Amino acid sequence: MFPILIRHLGIVPFEPTYQAMQRFTDNRDADTLDELWLLQHPPVYTLGQAGKPEHLLNTGQIPVYHIDRGGQVTYHGPGQLIVYVLINIKRRNWGVRQFVQILEQSVIDYLASQQITALRREKAPGVYVEGRKIAALGLKIRRNCSYHGLSLNVDMDLTPFKGINPCGYAKLEVTQLREFGITDNLTQVTQQFLPYFLNKT
Repeated sequence: MFPILIRHLGIVPFEPTYQAMQRFTDNRDADTLDELWLLQHPPVYTLGQAGKPEHLLNTGQIPVYHIDRGGQVTYHGPGQLIVYVLINIKRRNWGVRQFVQILEQSVIDYLASQQITALRREKAPGVYVEGRKIAALGLKIRRNCSYHGLSLNVDMDLTPFKGINPCGYAKLEVTQLREFGITDNLTQVTQQFLPYFLNKT
């Protein structure tokens, strides 16, 4: 059992947070505690290493960042829970695929506790409800340590997702907790979700 330091960061801009994740990962050693960063971002699109510019359809005034995580393009904005996972996966004897499944299953189990049936897709990482994406996932592994993580749509303006092909899939629909009658605020959702991940670590 390896402890995890949990940081509640509130609403923070994307770029300095991204740089801080990279710095943390570069500077950590075998004894560095793993961390979870729980936060929201102001409106931003991020394009992963597999991302293609043609999946940016109409981004308007929302900034776009080309970043080093896996995956394609996604949107982050207020009302979305972001969980950045800064974890030494070798220390926990996790493979990358296993880690992805742990993250997905944590969301699936949390949603089940809210009477929402969710599924993963074999070739499209993330979590889906009734065919619509409710959680996105993208990681970078450097020196056996992860950063980036997952985002869960709670109660947000979904309109900016129409400006992209989410995760590289044309016409992929997205959804959020609010559409299933969940009125808990983001702080409550965070506290409810956390045990489902921590119990798997």
